[in-house]
Amino acid sequence: MYRSLGISDDVLKFGENIIDNLKERFEAIDEIAEYNQLKVINAMQKNKLSDVHFAATTGYGYNDLGRDTLESVYADVFNAESALVRPQLMCGTHALAIALSANLRPGDEVLSPVGKPYDTLDEVIGIRESRGSLAEFGVSYGQVDLKQDGSIDFEGIRNAIKSNTKLVTIQRSKGYAQRPTLSVEQIGQIIKLVKEVKPDTICMVDNCYGEFVEKIEPSDVGADLVVGSLIKNPGGGLAATGGYIVGKEEYVDNCAFRLSAPGLGKEVGATLGITQSLFQGLFMAPTVVAGAVKGAIFAAAVYEKLGYSVLPKSNESRHDIIQAVNFEEKEGLIEFCKGIQAAAPVDSHVVPEPWDMPGYDSQVIMAAGAFVQGSSIELSADGPIKPPYTAFFQGGLTWYHAKLGILKSLQNIVDAGIKKL
Repeated sequence: MYRSLGISDDVLKFGENIIDNLKERFEAIDEIAEYNQLKVINAMQKNKLSDVHFAATTGYGYNDLGRDTLESVYADVFNAESALVRPQLMCGTHALAIALSANLRPGDEVLSPVGKPYDTLDEVIGIRESRGSLAEFGVSYGQVDLKQDGSIDFEGIRNAIKSNTKLVTIQRSKGYAQRPTLSVEQIGQIIKLVKEVKPDTICMVDNCYGEFVEKIEPSDVGADLVVGSLIKNPGGGLAATGGYIVGKEEYVDNCAFRLSAPGLGKEVGATLGITQSLFQGLFMAPTVVAGAVKGAIFAAAVYEKLGYSVLPKSNESRHDIIQAVNFEEKEGLIEFCKGIQAAAPVDSHVVPEPWDMPGYDSQVIMAAGAFVQGSSIELSADGPIKPPYTAFFQGGLTWYHAKLGILKSLQNIVDAGIKKL
C-alpha cells in the first residue's frame, strides 16, 4: 500500500527504523491520552449528557440546552468556573480578539511576557496598524522577550508590569517564532509571578495547539482565561467551526457580552445542529491529539536524522502538536509542504504554492487537504517564505495518516535531490 501511494522501499525502511526507537515515547503518549479521555468522559457523565442535547436551535437560540451543557462540560474538563463555546467564534484569532477587547478598556495595557504573539494578533493589538485595533481604542502594548536560550525572563516580566497593566497574554505555542513551546508548568510560573506583583492582573493563555497534550491545562495553574479554536485540538477533527473561552466567570461573561451584545451575553446564539459534532469531537480529541503528537515526534526524528535543525528535538518533552523543521532554503520548505498535501485524503491532487495570505507580513505556503477547511488538527503544514524557511507541521486525525504524511514529504525531498538517505 505504501508503494501504491508513492513511497519507495528505501524511504519506508528509513522511516520504520526510526519508529522502532520511538515505541517507549509512544507508550507515554498513550498514557496521557487515556487520562484525558477519562477526564472528558467524567465531565460528560457529570453533566448528564443526553441525546436531547443534540437538538438544533435557530434564530435567537434561546433555551438551547445543548449549548449550555456543552459549555458546562468544557468548564469541567478545563477545571474552570465558566465557558463560552460557540460556532460564532470564527477562529482562534477571533476568540482571542473577543477575550482581549472584552476585558480591556482605554488606558489599559496588555503585556506579552513571552515575546511577540502570533502574526495574526499584530493587527488585533495594533503592533501593525489596522482599523479596529486595540491601539485605536487607547489600549497600549508591552512586551518582554524570552532570553536568548528560549528561557523565561522572570526579572524582565517583574519590571515590565506597570500600574495600568490590566491583562497579560501568554502564548503557549511557538507560532512562527523560533522558540520553545511553553509547558503548562512554565505558564503557571509566569502566572504566579504576575499575581505576586499585581494580583488583579488578568492572566490569559492562548492555548491553541496545546489542548490534551499534557494531563493538565493552563486553567489548572491559575489562568483566568484560556482561549482556543475548535478546529484545532479540542474539536477532534469533527468540529466544523467554532472557538472556546474558559476561565473565571466574570471574565468569560465579559466575553459573552462582547460576542453578542450588552444585556444579551450567553443567552443567545443558535447552534444550527452542530452541537453533536462538537460533543463528539471533544470526546475524540484526546486520542486524536495523541496521534498528532506521535506524528510530530516522528517528523522530528526523521529530519533530525537527515541533519536538519528541528524544534523541539525528537527526545524533548512535548507541550503542543507543532513540529518545526528549519530547511534553510525555500525549496526544501516547498517540497515538504507538497509532500504533506500529496498525502491528504482531500485535494491530494492540488499542488500548494506560496501566496499573500491575509494577516501575514510575507508570503506563506500552506498544505492542508482537510475535511474541514483550515483545520489544524488534520494533517497540515505551513510556513512563511523567509529565512530560515521553517516548515511548521501539525495534526493528523490518526497516527497512521501522520506517518504517511511525513514519509511522503521525505519522498519529495529525496526525489528533488535535496537530501540523500
